[in-house]
Amino acid sequence: MWKRLVVVVAIVAGACSTPGTVAPGALPPLDPAGFEQLLAQLDRPAVVNVWASWCVPCRSEAPLLREAHSRFGDEVAFIGIDVQDDQDSAVAFIAEFGLEFDNYFDRNRSIPAAVGGIGVPVTYFVDRSGTIIDIHSGIIDEAGLAIGIDEILSR
Repeated sequence: MWKRLVVVVAIVAGACSTPGTVAPGALPPLDPAGFEQLLAQLDRPAVVNVWASWCVPCRSEAPLLREAHSRFGDEVAFIGIDVQDDQDSAVAFIAEFGLEFDNYFDRNRSIPAAVGGIGVPVTYFVDRSGTIIDIHSGIIDEAGLAIGIDEILSR
């Protein structure tokens, strides 16, 4: 069963990437310039979560993010950025927690280094214009996530 989930996630991740640029089953790489471009192209506000498979707090908040995506995914884009990790562990983490939103790979943690945020996890709340309006360093709880989502939806 576990191997099937990893294969399904690998196929989906590969299908969501640009053909020929990412190995099958791997998350697309993202650097600070690509992150800026991604935010500029958003058609709605976003919650961007920086995580790692080895991060215990990230594992605690993953189900919360999955549920928020399920509830608000039509109004808010959810984006994950895996940092300081390896591709196999990242793909397994996504499968384990059923994260059905776009996830990217930033091996060197260059995006948080450029944009801000301390440690892992970090959550960015982004308005409709692609501007980061709040950065939450550390584990986010249900109330913090709800307040952040309310704020980006009200702008």
